[in-house]
This record gives sequence, structure tokens and C-alpha cells, in this order.
Amino acid sequence: MAKNLIFIVADTFRADHLGCYGNTEVKTPNLDRLASEGVVFTNCYADGLPTIPCRRVFHTGKSIVPMRVHGGWTPIQPGRKSLAQVLSGHGFTSGFIVDTYHHFKPGMNFHQGFSSWEWIRGQESDPYRSGPREKFDPKKHMPAHLWNENYDSRMRQYLMNTQDVKGEKDYFCARSMRAGLRWVEENAGAERFMLWIDTFDPHEPWDAPPRFQKMYCDDYGYERFLFGYGVKTKDVRPEDLPLLRALYAAEVSLVDKWVGHLVDGVRKLGLLDDTIIVFSTDHGTHLGEEGCVQKTPGLLDSRVAQLPLIVRHPDQSFAGKRVDALVHATDYMPTFLDMLDIQHKLDLDGESFWSLATGESDAIHDYVITEFRTFAAVRDRKWHYYQDAKQKDWLQPSYVQQQADKVKAGGPGVPHLYDLEKDPEEKNNVVLDNPEVVAKMQGRLRELYGA
Repeated sequence: MAKNLIFIVADTFRADHLGCYGNTEVKTPNLDRLASEGVVFTNCYADGLPTIPCRRVFHTGKSIVPMRVHGGWTPIQPGRKSLAQVLSGHGFTSGFIVDTYHHFKPGMNFHQGFSSWEWIRGQESDPYRSGPREKFDPKKHMPAHLWNENYDSRMRQYLMNTQDVKGEKDYFCARSMRAGLRWVEENAGAERFMLWIDTFDPHEPWDAPPRFQKMYCDDYGYERFLFGYGVKTKDVRPEDLPLLRALYAAEVSLVDKWVGHLVDGVRKLGLLDDTIIVFSTDHGTHLGEEGCVQKTPGLLDSRVAQLPLIVRHPDQSFAGKRVDALVHATDYMPTFLDMLDIQHKLDLDGESFWSLATGESDAIHDYVITEFRTFAAVRDRKWHYYQDAKQKDWLQPSYVQQQADKVKAGGPGVPHLYDLEKDPEEKNNVVLDNPEVVAKMQGRLRELYGA
């Protein structure tokens, strides 16, 4: 039995940017090493998106789909026990170290049940610093064709927030992982512990230290090219995409480096024989696919819906194993309780995915469903289907045919169907060619949505 748990969440981390998921260009040696010592789950998918909806699922083990029923961007519901509260009742000392600032917005309660919590301020548009506003000019950090007032306001806030950054250790991800290791050092003597460490990187703004950026591009055109929320997709030009992909890859490598710092520190403390380490994310993002930059609800493909999931267990007989069965975000809390041998009578929606690693189960889901704003997706091992979930008569087969001209034109916002066996990279929309499959997938959505 493992005594302890370290759960690492890195926001907006695309699975296909990890070497252990097949990427050969982005440098992720530390996470790849963690994967070699653990189990890689290759078909794990989100429940509700984005940031806070996903965190609610992780903290409670309850699906929030459909969000029009269960709420989306809301705190943990009263009376719903969180993972931290459950573990606290079983003698765990728990820490919550976060630079994902949405957790601590007014009215949020995600720190409940933890023995301690630490909020590292300043990510993105966190209203952390209020001046000097006139000192910073976002136009110096972005092409003129990307500029707009919303972008300017967001980047000005971020520039104020990061005005004291002097070196790599001052970046948010580095500060969070260093704080996490410090917490482990201070609490290593606890009977049992759980550390939840949640970093907003590689979420926008994509602003990694220069040495990481130079891994992927020699010249960005700016000493500090900032890209974040506020940009209008229509303003992004084809010549921007290689630079944006390089900026994102640099962020991924930054996260990898500092996750490695944390894991190496735990290794040096001699705690790996007692501690489960889990790495995952809430969702991915788009980097130009079908004209989309940043996560796009209307293109609810695996670049957004898939979650990298790496689990290092003290029992190294599992090292290097890969599990291809479907896993869902609702499975995280039941699995953690199972792996920690915590008996409970909680009403949870997921299943323990560890039975897939041990071989006790071949599958725990026939299909999984993901919702992002007005779009819903259903995925099994053969097909991935998504469409608008709000329009009138949206779950009728005729809906797809009514969208035929738009489907042929391509782009987000229309029904999509991918044949995962023939098209694992989800590049070809075959929704008009498979009406029987569409009807089956719509039936699964209809059952959940009561439409």
C-alpha cells in the first residue's frame, strides 16, 4: 500500500507534446522519465471544461455534465466532500500549492479540507499589481496586427504582475514546484500526506524564459514576444503559427524542467518507495488546427479533450506499462482513494482506473462524454463525435444534414466525426458519410441530456 500522494496538474498541457505520447520534437525528458517509471494512460479524456469545471470534477469525483444542470464555473457544491476532506478524515496531512489563480477568486472554495494552502499570485490577468501602468507598453511585445484593446489590457496586467522577475526561478511554474518540494520536506514526517500542486503553465500567456524559447526558434522578432488571451483568431496569420507553436513548446519544456525538479527532490528524500506521483492536466489547446488558436469549444477534438495521465507507483513492477482503455476525469478521485486503500461510501461517478493497470479490468467505460461551453463530445475506441449542444433539435439525425454545406466548408462549429482507427490524429471529418454512427453517438448524448 502506498502511503502518500502527489498530484501535479499543469493547465492546458497537450498530451501530444510529450515524448511518452509520441512527440519527437518537444523536449520533455523529466516527464518521459516519470512515464518510464510509471503507467501511461493513452486514452484519458475530460468531463467538463475549462479550468474550474475540470477542477470541480477532480476534487469531487462527480461529473458536472450537463453543466446546465450541475453548473460550470462554480465552487464545490455545499455538502459535497472533496478529496482533501476525505483524506483529512483518514489522518492525512494535505497541502494545496497553486498559481492557477481561478481557485482563489471570490466565492471559490477549493482549498477546503487542506491542512495548508499557498497561493502564488500573479498569473495571467490576476489583479495582483496595479501599477505603474504607464511603465509597460504591450505593443512592444506583439505584432501590430494582433493588437486590440482587450489584448492590451490583459498583457498590461501580466507585465505589471511580472515586473520583478529576474531569472528562471522567479517564473510561476518554478515557484510552485519549489514551494511544493519545500512542503514535502517540511511534511515528510507526517503519518501520511497528500500534496496537490496546480500550476497554470503552459496556459497563456506563453512567456517561457529565453533559454527555453531558443530551443524552438532563434528569432521571434521581439525580445519578449507575449501571446495570450485577447487575441482574435481572425487576426492570426499563417506566418504567426510557427512562432506561436514554438512559444507553446517552450512553455511545455519549462513545466517539464520544474516538474523534474520536484520529482528529483522527492527522490533524494527517499520518499518514492511510499509515494504515488500523478501528472495530468485539465485540457489542451489548439495551435492552428482548422484555423483555431487557443482552446476552441467548436473544435472539441482530442487536442483539447485529451488529458495526459502518468501515474508513478512505488511498486515498480508497473513501470513502463501503457493502458489504452478509456479513462475519464471522473475516475481520478475514485482511483486515488483506491490506490491509497481508503474505504468510503461516497457517491462518486467514476471508477478506479488502477484496475486497468493491474489487469483486473480490461475496460471501465464503453464511451466517455466531454462538454465545453455549448459543445458536447462522445468518444469510444472507434469513433469521436461532437456537435453543438444548444441548438433546437440538435440531437436529431436531420441536424447533421442541415449542416452539410457548413461541414463541407470546414472549420469549427459544425458536427465532426472522426474514425479513430483510420484517422488517429483526427484530421478528416467523416460525419456526412456515416449517418448510422452519428445516430448512435447522438443517442448516447440524448440519454445523458434527456433531449
